[in-house]
Amino acid sequence: MTDTDVLIIGAGLAGVTAAREISSAGHDVLVLEARDRLGGRCYTDQRFGVNLELGGNWLHWVQPHVWAEVARYGLRADRGPKSEETFWLANDEVRTGTLDGFMDLIDSGMQRLVGASAAIMPRPDTVETGEDWREADTITLQEALDSLDLDDSERQANEAAWVGHCNGPLDQVGFGAAIRWTAATGGLWQLMHSASAVYRLPEGNDQLVKAIAGDIDGDIQLNTQVTSVRHDSTGATVATAHGGEIRAKKVISTIPINILHELDIQPAISPIKQEISQEGAASQGLKLWIRVKGPIKPFFAYSSQSHPLSVVRTEFVRDDDAVLVAFGADSTRLDVDDVEAVGEALKTWRDDLEVLEVAAHKWMEDPLAKSTWLIQRPGQYTRGQAELQHPEGSLHFASSDIANIWAGFFDGAIESALRTARTVKEELES
Repeated sequence: MTDTDVLIIGAGLAGVTAAREISSAGHDVLVLEARDRLGGRCYTDQRFGVNLELGGNWLHWVQPHVWAEVARYGLRADRGPKSEETFWLANDEVRTGTLDGFMDLIDSGMQRLVGASAAIMPRPDTVETGEDWREADTITLQEALDSLDLDDSERQANEAAWVGHCNGPLDQVGFGAAIRWTAATGGLWQLMHSASAVYRLPEGNDQLVKAIAGDIDGDIQLNTQVTSVRHDSTGATVATAHGGEIRAKKVISTIPINILHELDIQPAISPIKQEISQEGAASQGLKLWIRVKGPIKPFFAYSSQSHPLSVVRTEFVRDDDAVLVAFGADSTRLDVDDVEAVGEALKTWRDDLEVLEVAAHKWMEDPLAKSTWLIQRPGQYTRGQAELQHPEGSLHFASSDIANIWAGFFDGAIESALRTARTVKEELES
């Protein structure tokens, strides 16, 4: 006896998108979510009197899947305040200028590093297997940067920019991560920078998750953690922490790569899936919101991967205060609950900011994620991208972590879900 046609593990963007697509084709769908909310790593909370994105923050019209959904549901996208001053380190000394000036400083290094991205990965929408790509995927981003032999000021500035993107130590980040991001914007690094760090949904990014979930013709059960999956070519039995069991013709796992190996799956997932999950992604940093006393001018600040905070920018400006968003490469290097420690970290650039409050979600400590956004280690893409997308029996996979174009972004979650949902529908209807 089958309880549902398709059981989906996780109600993040990938899970709700897959559920919408499959249920719209007339198939029974059940979504099980361990958290008490929708969204997964898309996590909007009301703090400091604004919509704080404790999880994923930005989207852009060059990200085709998410932008189509924004248009579909009539959601409004906007940007934070433009930077009026920018701080960075050159030879470990603070420099002040404009954001355009900083971009000019890193332009030569960026062009030399990723200017050939579109040639190395001409079709980021497919799984790349070309020789140039395989070679690029063997080294770290740090090795690629070091090979440019930049002067100290350019090197430090370029490293800081990439730490902001990669949210992890550059000697663990695959050079392929930089290639993939830039190839997604046709090899234009400036557009990549804008696409990954400017526009958001001011009413909250979770509005997109809720809109998609509202179109699901099926059930979503929150606070329901899956503990095991027993599957074969005929279907699967899924057990939950509540002690219940559900039989489904198909199961779609949207579990983040970093914890996939922790789920009891029998027969076991392939060795490559297990290895990459156990290795974990290279991204292992933090995201932190900081409310400071105002008034202040909107600013951008870059330091280095060795500082507790590598990148800080102003996201909200009011008369009496401002809200900053900050990132660091190593989540163990700063206690994000310690207002004094955060204030000290900001003194890397300036000592005139009074920290009033801080807010963060500790993603690396979150047992349902153990990761921020996906940044692969050297060789993980070449070794595992195709395999991570490959179904096993009646068990399928969908996640931003295994997307082709914008892995780690909202767009990637939707892309992966659409592809997997199509495959599942075809199998159910064959």
